[in-house]
Amino acid sequence: MSGGGGGRGGRYRAMFERLAREGRGAFVPFVVLGDPDPESSISIVRWLIASGADALELGLPFSDPVADGPVVQRSHSRALASGTRPADCRRILEAARAAGPSIPIGILAYANLVLSGGPASFLSRIAGSGADSVLVPDLPVDEAGSLIDAARRAAIAPVFIAPPNARGARLAHIAHASEGYVYVTSRPGVTGAGAAIGATAAVLIACLREAGSPPPLVGFGISGPEQVRAALEAGAAGAIAGSAVIRKIEEAGPAPAGRGAAISAFVRTMKAATTLAPGGPAAFPRPPAGR
Repeated sequence: MSGGGGGRGGRYRAMFERLAREGRGAFVPFVVLGDPDPESSISIVRWLIASGADALELGLPFSDPVADGPVVQRSHSRALASGTRPADCRRILEAARAAGPSIPIGILAYANLVLSGGPASFLSRIAGSGADSVLVPDLPVDEAGSLIDAARRAAIAPVFIAPPNARGARLAHIAHASEGYVYVTSRPGVTGAGAAIGATAAVLIACLREAGSPPPLVGFGISGPEQVRAALEAGAAGAIAGSAVIRKIEEAGPAPAGRGAAISAFVRTMKAATTLAPGGPAAFPRPPAGR
């Protein structure tokens, strides 16, 4: 199974082009693979796709997720406590790809998971299971040369985070190294729901435009429709929500039907907020081929 959907970032390009024609932004939910257990996780990724998610961001469970806040940390812990192993993660990823053949799927993995056995081996495995991109939150772009090279050989788009203090040469480096999209954070710190999306994100996005970046997706603090709309008003191509989605998994408890209903309703509500108002921000420019 090819990881690139017509080349590195191919599924992302097709998604952004389609959404631009529709006058809409992207809504991308994030969940940790194996939370609350592998079988339930398969159902969850299927619900996310069926409910209208434009793309998925899927985290590999890790014992020390330093970039994540308490809600996502608990998700990692539940996945590991349930016995989730790499083979389970590949199985869940394959189920997501089967449920959404054209949907972009990104993998978020901490550096130890990617680099311990060599990035080429890791990236080959996720490409074979249907992934389109990889984001390593604790690997700075300045230290990611081997990852970038291996990702491009595996037809996986490398994605990097644009932090709120990035400007000038550093932001240009992030823009040029990223493919598929750029993950824009509107505030410092760890992941979590409920933050305001304001002027900082708009400045970052304007700088990314000037640097020829792939489309930016805003994460950190996306918990409701108002943050989705604010992200789009700041010029983003869409929004990523993690903690808010995972909280639905927590709150629903062990009942599969209740969990599915809660997740599906949340995704539909968030997706409904991605319609751009007439005269709103223009669609982010189409990235060059290969980006």
